[in-house]
Amino acid sequence: MIGLLAADTLVLFVAASLTKPLQPVLDAFTAQTGIVVQRESGASLEHVRKITDLHRVPDVLLLADADVFPRYLVPAHATWYADFARNRMVVAYTPKSKHAAEITPDNWMSILAKGEVEVGRTDPKIAPVGYRTLLMFQLAERFYQKPGLAKSLLDHAPDRNMRPNAAELAGLLAAGELDYIYDYQSVAESNGFRYVALPPAIDLGDAQREKEYESVSVDVRGPTPGSTMLLRGEPILYGMSIPRAAPHPASANRFVEYLFSPTVLKQLRDAHVDMIAHPVVHGAGAPSSIRGGDDR
Repeated sequence: MIGLLAADTLVLFVAASLTKPLQPVLDAFTAQTGIVVQRESGASLEHVRKITDLHRVPDVLLLADADVFPRYLVPAHATWYADFARNRMVVAYTPKSKHAAEITPDNWMSILAKGEVEVGRTDPKIAPVGYRTLLMFQLAERFYQKPGLAKSLLDHAPDRNMRPNAAELAGLLAAGELDYIYDYQSVAESNGFRYVALPPAIDLGDAQREKEYESVSVDVRGPTPGSTMLLRGEPILYGMSIPRAAPHPASANRFVEYLFSPTVLKQLRDAHVDMIAHPVVHGAGAPSSIRGGDDR
C-alpha cells in the first residue's frame, strides 16, 4: 500500500508453531484494516533474545510458552501477559515414514528405537517444544515404568536431527528427510501429518495433571547470558502480550481485539489451534478487549 503511516504497521513476533494457521488471519486483518503486518516467525526464546539482547521490540508477542513472560520479560519489558491457547505433544509421521503401517500408541517407543529410523526434535535451548520433548521423555519413563527410557528416546533423536523450531522440523518431515518428529498436535494437524496420540499422563496437554507434570524438570536458559534455571513440567499454554515499548500500540490493541473476536476464534480452531475462549490475563495494563477473562 502507498502512503501508509507508521501507525498503519504491526510488528508481530510469533511462535513458529502458529505461523501456518495464523497467516490467513493476518491477511484478513490487513485487508480489513489497512494495517500492514511485519511478521517474524521463530522459536519463542529467539524472540525473547531479540528483545532483551538486541533491543528489538515488537507490537505483539505470541509465544508457545506463557511462562516465558514471567521468566524473562515481566516486569522489565511487559506489564501483563495472557494465556490464550493449549496444545499437546505427539509423535508425528507421514505415510512415507519407515514402519508407518506398524506404529501404534502401544509400540511407538520400539519403532522409534529402530536403527534405520530417523527421529527429529527441536532445540530445547530456544524452543519450548524442544524442552517439552525432554519433559515428555521423563514422564514416559515413569508412566511406562521403563528405567532408562528417557535417555534411550533422546539417543534415538540425535543432535543432527535437531532444528531450531517446530515449523522447520515439520518441513523436514514433509520432505521425507525424517521419519518421525516430536511436535505439537496442532502442527501435525495443520500440516496433514499422521500422528501417535500419547497418553494424557505424558503429553503435557491435560490441565488436570499439573501436579503430575511438575514432578519432572529440565534446565533451560536463564534470564542473563550464560545462566540456567530449572523448569518444571506443566500443561502446555501459549501466551501473548503487548510490550511496554511497542512502537505501534494502537495497531497492537486493534489486532488483539481482532484476534479474539468470535469469527477469528472459530477460524483458528478450525485450523487446529486450541484457542481459549477467554484469555487468562496476568498482571495489569492489558487491553480492555481481553480483560473479560479470568484475570489473576
